[in-house]
Amino acid sequence: MYDVTDMMLLVGTLLALVFSGIHIAVALGLASMLGIYLLTEDFSTMLSFVSNTSYEALRDYVFAVIPLFMLMGEFLAKCGAASDLFALINRSTRWVPGRLGVATVLANAVFAFVTGVSIAAAAAFSKIAYPEMRRYGYERQFSLGCIAGSACLGMLIPPSVLMIVWGVLTELAIGKLFIAGILPGLIVVTLYIIYIIWVAVTQPHRVGEGDNLPAAQKAARDLHAQQPEQDLRTILWSTVGILALVILVLGGIWLGAFTPTEGAGVGATLALILAVARGMKMKEMLEAVISVGRTSAPLLLLLVTAQLYSRVLSMTGVTGAAKDFFLASGLSPYAILALMILVWFILGALIDSISIILLTVPVFAPIAVALGFDPIAFAIIGILAIETGLLTPPFGILVFTVKAAITDEKDLKNGEIFRGCVPYWIALLTAILFIIAFPEIATWLPNLGNAVATS
Repeated sequence: MYDVTDMMLLVGTLLALVFSGIHIAVALGLASMLGIYLLTEDFSTMLSFVSNTSYEALRDYVFAVIPLFMLMGEFLAKCGAASDLFALINRSTRWVPGRLGVATVLANAVFAFVTGVSIAAAAAFSKIAYPEMRRYGYERQFSLGCIAGSACLGMLIPPSVLMIVWGVLTELAIGKLFIAGILPGLIVVTLYIIYIIWVAVTQPHRVGEGDNLPAAQKAARDLHAQQPEQDLRTILWSTVGILALVILVLGGIWLGAFTPTEGAGVGATLALILAVARGMKMKEMLEAVISVGRTSAPLLLLLVTAQLYSRVLSMTGVTGAAKDFFLASGLSPYAILALMILVWFILGALIDSISIILLTVPVFAPIAVALGFDPIAFAIIGILAIETGLLTPPFGILVFTVKAAITDEKDLKNGEIFRGCVPYWIALLTAILFIIAFPEIATWLPNLGNAVATS
């Protein structure tokens, strides 16, 4: 068993490396090697342990889930399915106040079921929804906040890369995590829509309505309303294809027809067929594959070093010591949970979401289980809390993605987008409180799926 000095050295080395700007994968690997060396005091043993752990991790069947689900989303994004989805929902919600904002949220929710990452949604809908909102006179801050906030759904609604990373680290069933995210995702969608409708009713000028619009915006809105719309049959069939893909893949995982990895393979294949049918060319296909490779390869390296670090924490007693410390602190389980969420909020302002999971989950997850929290519900709470970092200054990645995608607004500042995201950040916090109060929101569907599969 390690003494306190060695434990502090191990954790302190990792934090120092991360906050000095060294890549998180390199930091995890170096800290793990230090821990093993201090434990064994033998360099060759340390190298053998690192190589064996890396080999076991890379040959794990579940690691194929990430690139396959990302490929599924990339194929559909490249072929214009996201644009068709937005157009159909927009035309179906004409009677709803603030319908372009509502359509953006709903389209992001559906698109989240096939993409797995939020950045893709933020980039896509910045190009699709933002021009429409501005042409109809929507306030710029409101429009950008809506796009960035709703893009968060990609990390909560399955298939989510954050869920895959969490499942790999904690050895929770990834399929259960996927299904557990559906109802919380719908709650977040509902909270977003309530906010948008409230703004549309109480401050109509922010959504291009009312008598307070400048004459230029009124003229642009009226001119755009007279333009011909896309062919309904085309966008309808495209959307039906996406929905059928979602139902087949997630339904198959939920009912146990195939594993998440098999479901990802089926989804990627069907998405390719749908994209080709929509006219995707070979060049776009290759671009999609290369883009996924560039994104997923670093993630796989991160997961390998994170598994190594997680094992080292367990071997050296850091995980056990942290658990004993919190259990002996006299704090209630909910107070300890609140501290964990606070740590996630703070880290969300400093580093990216996956790095937060890699740093904290190997320590926090065993503590939560020891305190009596359901591991599935705790995972969803954690993902929601970590997800807020996507909208938190100064490093909210979705804000920077949206700003990079909006190239025709020369005076646009990051602070304006961050201010527009505040209501969506509050909605995520509200969803966290709901799940803490009613953990069945996260556990009901996975348990129901188990019952159906075994009956």
